[in-house]
Amino acid sequence: MPSGLRQQIHFCTAADGARLAYALVGSGPPLVRAAHWITHLDYDWQSPVWRHWLLGLARRHTLVRYDERGCGLSDHDVTDFSLDAFVQDLEAVVDDLGLDRFPLLGVSQGGAVAVTYAARHPDRVSRLVLYGAYVQGRTRRATNDQQRREAALQVEMVRVGWGQDDPAFRRFFTSSFIPDAPAELWESFAELLRRTSSAENAARLIESWNEIDVTEEATRVTAPTLVLHARDDLRAPLEQGRRFATLIAGAQFLPLASRNHLLRADEPAWDQFLDEVEAFVAEKRGKTTPPH
Repeated sequence: MPSGLRQQIHFCTAADGARLAYALVGSGPPLVRAAHWITHLDYDWQSPVWRHWLLGLARRHTLVRYDERGCGLSDHDVTDFSLDAFVQDLEAVVDDLGLDRFPLLGVSQGGAVAVTYAARHPDRVSRLVLYGAYVQGRTRRATNDQQRREAALQVEMVRVGWGQDDPAFRRFFTSSFIPDAPAELWESFAELLRRTSSAENAARLIESWNEIDVTEEATRVTAPTLVLHARDDLRAPLEQGRRFATLIAGAQFLPLASRNHLLRADEPAWDQFLDEVEAFVAEKRGKTTPPH
């Protein structure tokens, strides 16, 4: 971790008893990132996939992030992988910190969690930012049998190949998350996948996300919202970001020039993402409660 930055890791308990690991890093007003797949609060600092995200988001904020249930430092021996459980996990983290009102960032699957939380707690979310998020999971947005079979195949690929020494299976996911990355980043991403969760947990998480549909919840969001999305995202189609911007009243929509679901540090879209998020979150910030 860079000098001058100190990460604090804490634990809290979700509604169903699952222990959740969350971390604070940086200084300034809080910025909460809803949990999403493929994170590990400790190992992320060593990963070229996530390190620049942590540095960038913490440069003017106290970044609050937590490992999803079944992943990273949070409990792996859990049974409930429903959207309600994920939202309750977010509730547990911000309540444990004593945050009354805060900006909320939802990346990828975390977008559905953030949107649902914002719909249920309109008085607590000051600003909502979505990146690479989708209204409907892969199965829900499928329009034919082939697309539904492809969604099921990805789940089976995880169950079969996740724990194997040969990273070929994990590289399949790398090709859709960061297709423009150099070979060494592909290897780092494959290693990140292996470290974050077991094959069974990863498969169950994908199954859960394939079935989400937060269309109704999006229409109930009242927080000022910024929706950013890579124009040629291979993992979550641009149309899904556009749908969020259509469903959420008054939302701003900004396509970014990238094919990467997870923006790389060396692409112009990353700097644009950071600048846009910081400007949006800072605008008419109002009173927020600093984390304890």
